[in-house]
Amino acid sequence: MNDLLVGLGLVLVIEGLLWALAPRMGARLVEMMAQTPESTVRTAGAIAVAIGVFIVWLVRG
Repeated sequence: MNDLLVGLGLVLVIEGLLWALAPRMGARLVEMMAQTPESTVRTAGAIAVAIGVFIVWLVRG
C-alpha cells in the first residue's frame, strides 16, 4: 500500500510540473487530444500502461 501511495504521489508531481511550468503547452496538448481519434488515444494509453508495468516489473522483479 505504501508503494501505491508513493507511485500516486509521483504521478501527481510529474503531472503538476507540466501545468506549473508550461500551462500554455498543457492547454495545447489538451486541445490536440480532443482532436485525436479515440482509438489512437486508447492505443497510446494501453502502450503507456504496458511500459509502466514493464518498468515496475524490472525494478521490483
